[in-house]
Parts: sequence; C-alpha cells; structure tokens
Amino acid sequence: MATSPFKEAKRGLRRTSGAFLHSAVHAPPTWLGTRFASALCYVEMLLIDYGIVRMVYNNRHRVGPDTWRSAQPAPHHIAWAGRRGVRTVINLRGEQSYGTRWLEQQACARQGIKLVDLTLKSRAAPTRAEFAAMKDVLGKVEYPILVHCKSGADRAGLMSVMISHLHDGLPIRKALNQLSLRYGHVRSADTGVLDAVFHRYLADEARTGIAFWDWVETVYDPREMNSTFKARGWANRLVNNILHRE
Repeated sequence: MATSPFKEAKRGLRRTSGAFLHSAVHAPPTWLGTRFASALCYVEMLLIDYGIVRMVYNNRHRVGPDTWRSAQPAPHHIAWAGRRGVRTVINLRGEQSYGTRWLEQQACARQGIKLVDLTLKSRAAPTRAEFAAMKDVLGKVEYPILVHCKSGADRAGLMSVMISHLHDGLPIRKALNQLSLRYGHVRSADTGVLDAVFHRYLADEARTGIAFWDWVETVYDPREMNSTFKARGWANRLVNNILHRE
C-alpha cells in the first residue's frame, strides 16, 4: 500500500524531532538535559505524536478483573495505573516518538511498574510468531496489567482478545467483542483484517470443532488472510486522515 506524502512528511518530522530530543536529553550542555528534557518531550508527545488528543480522551477501558487497555498513556495516566495496583505496562507500538517513549519510561520507573515491549501491527494479520509472542508475554508478566498502542483501538484490541481468551478464559466468539467500534476500531478499514482472522477461525471451529491454538499452529495462514481481505476506501480515509491512526 502506497504511503501518502503527508504521512511521509510526518514521519520525517518525527525522526528529526526525535533526533533533536535525543541530543537535548543526553548530550551537553548538561543544563539542557536536566532543566528542559521533560518539557521538550512533552512538546513532542503532544504535537508530533498527537498526544493532545489523548489528553482529552485516553480510550481507557477495563478488559477483565486485573487488566486494562488504553491509548498511549501520558505520565498522569501511568500514575493512575500505579494507584490501581498495575504492575506491568505492555507497549504494543512499533515506531514510537522519542519524547513519548522517554516520558513513559520515566513515569513507569517512578511508579515501580515494569514496561514491556511487544510490537504488533494493526493493518496485517498477525503471524504465527506474533500470536506465540502474545501468548508468551501474557503468561509471564505480573498482573494487574495495562496494554496500550497509540490509539487504543486496534493493536490494543487484538491483545485484549488474547487477554480475554487466555487469561480470562472466554471463548474467541465472546473475546472478539474487544475489537469493536466502541473502542474506535473500524472493521471496514485495513484494520479490519484483525477481525477477519478471528472470523475465519470461528468458521473453521463451527465446521470442525478445532481449538484456537491448534488452529493457529496447524491451519492458520496469515499470508492468505492478508491477500484476501479487502478494505473500503472511505474507511481508510477516516482512519488514516481523520483519526491519524498508525
């Protein structure tokens, strides 16, 4: 899928601002790193990473008794999680702005929360290795947990399906409610390939009774899912140009 000039320009600005912030925080003069590091990172998080939108609405929801999902948290969101006993934050983002990342690391350290990275994609069917990584992480982390991506809609929804199924014991049919317009997930856009994966499983389950993980390991073909899923143009314009989802 071709990348728009606007998105390329935005990524270039993010790389430039990230390099500047990295120098400001870590390189001489020392006073710049100590006095202005946090302020510079806040500016980058709010303006380059669209954090100003998440300040108004963080798309935070409870998944289960000891799990939450949200958009990219700001430091005060991490403090909220700490007050509720969250022990682990799982970051599902790939490319992440430097300022946002630095602020999240600092906030987690202040709250005594472990920050775990697990990179997922919102516009491609998860590979078998990615499914295995989700299962592995959810089996090892200390609960309660908060999982997040950028907007809290797609990658967080995918991970929340896995939480509901693996950790809370819900069947996939019920766990699939975590991928919903309620959370900002648009099934008609490229992000709908995530729904298509689970609906394909449900069709095979109804026919053969196969368990989900047996299906992932023996039947599932992510390349075929990617090649057969068709998004709608209006939905992609909504997600990419208006909601600024990545």
